[in-house]
Amino acid sequence: MKPHTVTAVLLSALTMSCAQEKILDSVSAERYKIVDTGQKKCFDNQEAVAPPAVGDAFYGQDAQHAGNEPSYADNGDGTVTDQVTGLVWQKDYLVLSQREAAEKAKSLTLGGHSDWRIPSIRELYSLMQFSGVDVSGGEMPGAPPNLKGVAFINTDYFAFKYGSNGPRAVDVQLLSSTLYQGTTMNGNATVFGLNIADGRIKGYPLREPWGEDKKFTVRFVRGNPGYGTNRFQASGNGTVTDSSTGLMWEQADSKKALTWEEALAWAVQKNKEKHLGYNNWRVPNAKELHSILDYSRSPQQTSSAAINELFEVSAITDEGGKRNYPFYWTSTTHENALGGGRWAVYLCFGEALGFFAPPGSADKTLMDVHGAGAQRSDPKTGEAASFPEGNGPQGDVVRIKNHVRLVR
Repeated sequence: MKPHTVTAVLLSALTMSCAQEKILDSVSAERYKIVDTGQKKCFDNQEAVAPPAVGDAFYGQDAQHAGNEPSYADNGDGTVTDQVTGLVWQKDYLVLSQREAAEKAKSLTLGGHSDWRIPSIRELYSLMQFSGVDVSGGEMPGAPPNLKGVAFINTDYFAFKYGSNGPRAVDVQLLSSTLYQGTTMNGNATVFGLNIADGRIKGYPLREPWGEDKKFTVRFVRGNPGYGTNRFQASGNGTVTDSSTGLMWEQADSKKALTWEEALAWAVQKNKEKHLGYNNWRVPNAKELHSILDYSRSPQQTSSAAINELFEVSAITDEGGKRNYPFYWTSTTHENALGGGRWAVYLCFGEALGFFAPPGSADKTLMDVHGAGAQRSDPKTGEAASFPEGNGPQGDVVRIKNHVRLVR
C-alpha cells in the first residue's frame, strides 16, 4: 500500500471519532514513529544515579535523550488508541494459542470494527515501556508478593496480570504474528512474543514439549498497516538513513565488543572525532535499535545477521566455535527487582544462544533458544566465564561485552 493511501483507507472504515481522525492525520506523513522507551532514570553499573554530565562516565544513556513520549486515549469501547503510532489496541486480553488467535481475529468485532489482527512484533514493541522492573529470579508461582516488579506496559490503559498465560509470574508472553525464520529449542517452529512481565522479546516454540499448542496472552490491533515499514537509503558516506523513522545510522558497527560503560564512552569519543562528519552520535535506545531488525533474515535462513543488507555487520566466533553475528548494546538499562540496574538491554542480530537441556535430557547443549531478533539483557560488568551455563531457565549466553552501532 502506498504511504499516502494509508490514512484514506483507515478513515473509510466505519465511523470514527474526531480524536481518532486527528491521530490518523498525524501519522499519515510519518508511518513509523518510534514511541519512547519511557525510561526516566539514569544508572551506573549497579544502581540509579543522578544524570551524568557531559564528560562524566555513563553520559549519553537512554534517559538523557528525549523521544516521542507515549500517549494513549481510552476510547471507552474496549479499545485504546496510541496517539503516537495511530494503532488501535484491544484494551483487555485473551489467552489463546496461535491457531486459536488466528481464528479469533477473523470473527472479532470490537469498538464497532471487525478488521482486527494479531500484531507484528514491531507493533507489539511499540507498547514496551522500560519504566518496567523485571520480576525474574528464582521460583515465581503466581503474582510476586515479595518482588517489586513493574509491568513493561502502561497499566493505566491496558489490562495486565502476572501469570496471565501460565503458572509463573513471568508468563505474560504477548503473541505476535512474526514467525522466526529458523527454529529454536532443538528444531521447533517458533513465533516471537513480547514478555511484559520480564521485559524481553523471545522466540517461543508453537507447541509445548508435551505436544499441546502453547498458550499466549493475546491483544489484537488494528489501524496503520504500514507501521514498522523501513525505507533505508545508503548515503555513500558511511551512513544509512531510514526515512520512515528519521534516524541516521552508522553503516558499520564498532568492529569490537565493549562493556556497556565503554559503549557509551565510544559514542562520546566518536563525537569528539566528528565521526563521518557528525558530532551528535549516540548509542540507540532499545526501541530505536529494534527498528532496524529485519525479521525476514536470520543466520539459519539467509546465512546473515537479522538486518538489512545495506548494513555492515561484524562476524564473531560464538561460544560453540561457529561463525555467528553479534549482540548489540542499547543505551537502555534493564532494571530487575533483585539486581537493580546491573543489567542493560541488548538485541540479538545473530542467534540468541543458550545452554539448554531439551526435555528428557540432562545434558545442556548450546543452541539457538530464542531466535535472531530476540531482546535480552547482559550484566554491565564482570566476566563471561562466571556464567559457564548461561543465565535463566534457557541458559542464555552471557557475554558482558557486546558490539555497538551508533545512531543520530
